[in-house]
Amino acid sequence: MRRGTVDSMPDYDRIKSRLTKVFRDVFDNENLEIFDGMTADDLDEWDSLSHITLVLAVEREFGVKLKAAEVGSLANVGEMLKLLGDRAPVGS
Repeated sequence: MRRGTVDSMPDYDRIKSRLTKVFRDVFDNENLEIFDGMTADDLDEWDSLSHITLVLAVEREFGVKLKAAEVGSLANVGEMLKLLGDRAPVGS
């Protein structure tokens, strides 16, 4: 299995767990569960300001710098998970 694919479960599960924590912190909701098809339309609190806060928190948590074009091209949380699997440093 390749790193960064949804099929590489240990990486995917670890990244999803960390990303869930970021979402919970940004949106101040300890019960929030993310899913691959999730978009801003699924959370009333997910507006343009919280989107910026989310991106910055993701960069900080995963030790990556995301380009505006990369972030803008993401259709949902699943694509963010894949991007993080591809970009996050090994062992992060």
